[in-house]
Amino acid sequence: MMKKNRPKKIVLHQKSRVVEIEFDEDQKFELPCEYLRVYSPSAEVRGHGPGQEVLQYGKESVGIERIEPQGFYAVRLCFDDGHNTGIYSWDTLYELGANYETLWKDYLSRLEDAGHKRNSSKGDIPVVIRGPESKGVQ
Repeated sequence: MMKKNRPKKIVLHQKSRVVEIEFDEDQKFELPCEYLRVYSPSAEVRGHGPGQEVLQYGKESVGIERIEPQGFYAVRLCFDDGHNTGIYSWDTLYELGANYETLWKDYLSRLEDAGHKRNSSKGDIPVVIRGPESKGVQ
C-alpha cells in the first residue's frame, strides 16, 4: 500500500535536467527528466490497459520547460519534446523516486530487448549534477 506523501518542495534544475523532490518525511529524490519522460503516466506512454505500454526511446536529452500544479494532488510536467499529457500525482512521483534504480534498470533492459541503445557516454544511470540554475515550484 502506497503512503500518502505530499511534496514539501519540487525544484526543476533545467541545466542538469533533474527534478528534485522533497517529501514530508524528509525523503528526497533527484529524478532525471529522461526518466520522468519515459515513465510518464500518460495514456500515450502507458496505454489504456496492461500490455499497451509504448516504449519511449531517444529521450536522453529531453528537458522540462515548466511544471504546472494540478490542484493539491499532482503536477503536469511539460517536456521540451512537446509531451505534456502526463499528470504526475504525489503517489506516482513518490513511487518513481523510491523505485528509481529498479525501474531504470528495467527500462534499459526493455530498450536492449527492443534493439535500441541510449545515446549517452555517461554510463547506464543518468548523472545528477546540482547547480545554481534551479527554479523552484512549491
